[in-house]
Amino acid sequence: MDSLVAVGELLRPHGLRGELKVRALTDRPRDRFAALSECFLVDPVTSRRERRRIASHRFEGDGLLVHLEGVDSPEEARRIQGFFLSVAPDEVLPPPEGHFYPWQLEGARVETTDGRIVGRFARVEGTPEQAIWVVLDGAREHLIPAVPEIVLEVSVADRRVVIDPPEGLLDL
Repeated sequence: MDSLVAVGELLRPHGLRGELKVRALTDRPRDRFAALSECFLVDPVTSRRERRRIASHRFEGDGLLVHLEGVDSPEEARRIQGFFLSVAPDEVLPPPEGHFYPWQLEGARVETTDGRIVGRFARVEGTPEQAIWVVLDGAREHLIPAVPEIVLEVSVADRRVVIDPPEGLLDL
């Protein structure tokens, strides 16, 4: 299992028993954490990962608190501060109908409406308000605004994206 999907980031210790405040990295944190009893802790610096059981979780206002098995003090919690809570791709919640996760498109062929190959989908940058898709063509990067006027078709199953770029976009 090479790739994991981050569902939360451990922010800081909370209280005296080893709980950690978590920044949820999912649109549906209540559903995600209700169904999660085990995860991988991933160190963002070394990429080291270790499997951990989630002893408990609770929501406090808009915040999420998690207690991991074996983390019983603020000092132990501080040691894993900044780590990511991650799951295997087959354990993610299914996206809503008509939606997909960006990682599901990694490596997908991107082509224009007339069949011209633009490159391969690499990642999403930008903000939720204006996502920019990065498409690689060898060493060249194309930045494609992810708007319905440009992105016409996305097929996760076929690993294919069809775009209708405005004149000059692919020349930038």
